[in-house]
Amino acid sequence: MGIKAALPRYELYLYTAVLAVALIWAGSWIFEASSENVNRKAFKESVKPGWHYFGRKMDVADFEWMMWFSTFRNHILFALTGHVIFAKIFTLVAPKHRSLIFGVYGGLAVLVTMGWTFVALILSHCIILYSVALVKMKWMCFAAGLATLASIKLEPYNSWQETLVTGSFDLQDILFYGGCGFSIMRCMSFALENCEKKDGNYTFSDLLKYNFYLPFFFFGPIMTFDQYHAQANNTKLTRKEREMWNITTKALLHLGVIMVVDVFFHYLYILTIPSDMKLVTKLSDWCLAGLAYSNLVYDWVKAAVMFGVINTVATLDHLDPPQPPKCITMLYVFAETHFDRGINDWLCKYVYDYIGGDHDKIFKELLATICTFAITTLWLGPCELVYIWSFFNCFGLNFELWVAKLFSFPPFSTIEGVMGEAMSRRIRGVFNAANFWAIILYNVLSLNSLEFAKLVGRRLIFKGFPLSTLSVLLVTYCGVQLVKERERQQALLDDPEPLKPVDGGKEKAE
Repeated sequence: MGIKAALPRYELYLYTAVLAVALIWAGSWIFEASSENVNRKAFKESVKPGWHYFGRKMDVADFEWMMWFSTFRNHILFALTGHVIFAKIFTLVAPKHRSLIFGVYGGLAVLVTMGWTFVALILSHCIILYSVALVKMKWMCFAAGLATLASIKLEPYNSWQETLVTGSFDLQDILFYGGCGFSIMRCMSFALENCEKKDGNYTFSDLLKYNFYLPFFFFGPIMTFDQYHAQANNTKLTRKEREMWNITTKALLHLGVIMVVDVFFHYLYILTIPSDMKLVTKLSDWCLAGLAYSNLVYDWVKAAVMFGVINTVATLDHLDPPQPPKCITMLYVFAETHFDRGINDWLCKYVYDYIGGDHDKIFKELLATICTFAITTLWLGPCELVYIWSFFNCFGLNFELWVAKLFSFPPFSTIEGVMGEAMSRRIRGVFNAANFWAIILYNVLSLNSLEFAKLVGRRLIFKGFPLSTLSVLLVTYCGVQLVKERERQQALLDDPEPLKPVDGGKEKAE
């Protein structure tokens, strides 16, 4: 049964009030814990001087964020600005060859940054997968691609390849594994798309131009070869109405979000506190729940901003890149849980949808999810924490299908049919609230630690029962209902339902 019936307006106002009070309450607990423990020895490495004029120190625990927006901000901006300038000039002068210019500039930037041995390593990956692509057998493309990916994720092969890269600077490891990993996934996309090409083969230069597009090279997102090839070689370059205005607005929005995150890092040490288990055990249940939730929200914000900056550059190049992930606050089903939409699109196209079909068969869905998370595990780097994360998320995705199948049969479907849409939505909201916290607990372990995730689970499910457990679920239920209402309104805007006369001429939405 779809979500069609609206809940009473006063009920939605009540949900909003409860959610707002709960967020402020949890935030106050985190602020108090941050202020009182700023000088702890365990905080010494991750809490550094920040706003001297306000006397506040700053949470610098996330190396990736600090690298992007502090340490190497100017280098990244310089490289991307150069790309935008060259791309604009040659798009105007020689639009037919702009994809070549993208590749040449990207290749030179990678060469200057990482050295010729790294470029030679990337080229060796490209040559191997291009050679396999000529055979046009998908299973061979997958085997070669996954073997190549394993060579940079498993010992001793990754250490041996890393020693080939000359030079030493703080960003080298990040650029090495990011560049190699994304490059291999792009080469696999090229090989799989070449298998689908009916007449002839794509050229090796097509692969190089696709692979060395600088905005995507080191940090993603991944854009599948068929989409990139069609868009980068499109010579009819036009802007949609108000497109430049939208690009400027998004760029300013990203700048605003970066500033907001900077403020939060000075007042709420959401990344550092979970790493100090001695402190965490003394915190209240509400503070723990707020920390777990805020860590996932921050990870979404980071992904949205990082990919948003890159997507802005790609949009200026007349590309339509993968969009940022869906906000964690808007998620209550595992099927929409992903923080990298590019990787998600790649996996869905070549693995998940290819094996799972329409995703309504239990065993096909199980096989599809196992294969998907097996590749994801290899992509993230096999280790105990990744194994646990993959298992629970794979289980959650399948469990949703099992429950949906169960409730589609009588007597459950009959009961739901007679109870009315509004009541059905409320009951589903209860299950969605529990599912929301399952998503948080299954994913927070990969962001912080297994110990922190286990502690939050014990406190909210066992030690905090019934007061903390039910109160947190109540707040989550209010948030889920607000999300459902937003989705219902958006669905009506996207596909307005016709009004049909019922009950003697009265009209209502079906």
